[in-house]
Amino acid sequence: MFESASLLIVEVVSPESVKRDYRFKRSEYAALGVPEYWIVDPLESKISVLLLEEGLYEDTVFTANQKIISRTFSELNITVDQVLNAGNLV
Repeated sequence: MFESASLLIVEVVSPESVKRDYRFKRSEYAALGVPEYWIVDPLESKISVLLLEEGLYEDTVFTANQKIISRTFSELNITVDQVLNAGNLV
């Protein structure tokens, strides 16, 4: 699978993957030691940022125009709306 843990994994939720992305992959990534894991959920218009703390993930949920806070990429300056609307021609 992986040679070493990735710094960040981002999953995008689809109707078929809700349980897998929110529950099962969380355990898999924690076992691999992935320090930061994002769940981008366009169905619920939110992004959950999960940070690995002592083998378990602590999550923070961001919505709408909230700036996403990343421990791995502290210089990141983007909101949930910007992520969810990326590629949409308005």
